[in-house]
Amino acid sequence: MEFPADLFGSVTDQATQRQWSGAEIMRSANQRTQILHDLGVGPGDRVVLSQIGHGGFFADLLAVWSCGAAAAIVNPGLKPDEIDAVVGHIGPKLALVADDVDEARSLFDVPVADLGAGRGPTKVTVAPTDRHESLDDPALILFTSGTTGTPKGVVHSFRSLLARFNLNAVFIGRSVMARTLCTLPVHFGHGLIGNCLTPLLSGGDVVLMRGSDPRAIASLGDLIDEHHITFMSSVPTLWRIALKAAPRPEPGVLKRVHIGSAPLSADLWRKVVSWSGTDDVVNMYGITETANWIGGASAAEFEPQDGLVGRVWGGTAGVLGEDGQIRSAGEGEIVIQCPSLMQGYFGLDELNARTLLKGWFRTGDVGRIEDGVLRLTGRQKHEINRAGLKVHPEDVDILLERHPGVAEACTFGAPDPVAGETVAVAVVLEAGQSLDDVKSWCAERLVREKNPERWFVLDAIPRTDRGKINRDSVAQSCLTPQTSARDDSDTHSFQPATA
Repeated sequence: MEFPADLFGSVTDQATQRQWSGAEIMRSANQRTQILHDLGVGPGDRVVLSQIGHGGFFADLLAVWSCGAAAAIVNPGLKPDEIDAVVGHIGPKLALVADDVDEARSLFDVPVADLGAGRGPTKVTVAPTDRHESLDDPALILFTSGTTGTPKGVVHSFRSLLARFNLNAVFIGRSVMARTLCTLPVHFGHGLIGNCLTPLLSGGDVVLMRGSDPRAIASLGDLIDEHHITFMSSVPTLWRIALKAAPRPEPGVLKRVHIGSAPLSADLWRKVVSWSGTDDVVNMYGITETANWIGGASAAEFEPQDGLVGRVWGGTAGVLGEDGQIRSAGEGEIVIQCPSLMQGYFGLDELNARTLLKGWFRTGDVGRIEDGVLRLTGRQKHEINRAGLKVHPEDVDILLERHPGVAEACTFGAPDPVAGETVAVAVVLEAGQSLDDVKSWCAERLVREKNPERWFVLDAIPRTDRGKINRDSVAQSCLTPQTSARDDSDTHSFQPATA
């Protein structure tokens, strides 16, 4: 796989002020490609990249692709047991790092190299092969979960990635991505494909920001002005912080804003429109299995509504009925068919058989489609079965976060001897806020079966480095007897509603 020398945009690390021009990244990628060729890396091989985002990371990635191999991107913060699980599952030929090679060698049970520093193995086992590069070869493996057990690695081909890059560029506009701010890590699709590779491969420049740093978020408006940022995409969590702490950018600087990876309430959506100075704030629908974004709804076209994610970009959405038939409209599990669909989960044939249905991907998201417009209502796997009544926790989260005294909320199912499950919620309250007031406010706005019976007050809702809530982890933390959360549960048991 070859890339034109003048294709790539520049990369700037905001934290260090180090800038890599596109030409510098491409020259380095060509040098690293030769090293990998000499080490025997080629089509059919898998190479682990365990690095934060910087110019060297992108040079390594392009070099791996130039050899026709697949890059397995892993979180550089993985613990030893997690690294063992990933390496054992995918069987990489090599691991590329950009820090202490000696330390990395103690963690990875495969040859390790730092191509930028010229440090690494002098030889990797070379198996004779007559394989030629193909667009349908695996190009990228991204891990969505399961790094302590069996890793769930999403495999994309060169063909599916090229389709997604081009579709993104068409629907966003290359000129809009002239200067992109990436606030997310590069080991998952939203940060890597959406925030970095899409603009870079369109000739745009990318500024990398460590989005988890509250101080950086508090200076978001100044950062947008300083770097003349025209486009950015992030998660709702960043905006909850930025709207409280960051000054607004100068009017007209930002052209477009994407928000995704977690449910976006209509209220927060409107506030971002006001803060950013552009109506083109888009609630995005993105799935790793479809190579990042699959569609979106812009406030320039739609009135913000909870769950509204608009129309699919370059693909088709359908609804899978209980009869097994796929329909173009209705309500139920959302299925997607598009040219950027994954090849499958690496080494998980049974899971592939359950999720890939005659060219359609079963998203596990529940929603409805009307006139080609998609609205999401929840996730199947998060459904709370309260005495036969199904509750989507996202509905409760979004409602609670409208309350000015609730900073964050995470709803989950708790075991109940009568109902089977009851609704529980962990909340972070603003200073001086009374939980009793929040409970009363919630009771006035939710039907009985959705109203939480168990309440936990936390200092913060645990999130992954992707900005997502892991409901299972929050539930386990709150429901474990040794939890530090304050349990303000109601004392009454759930009584099924009468017909």
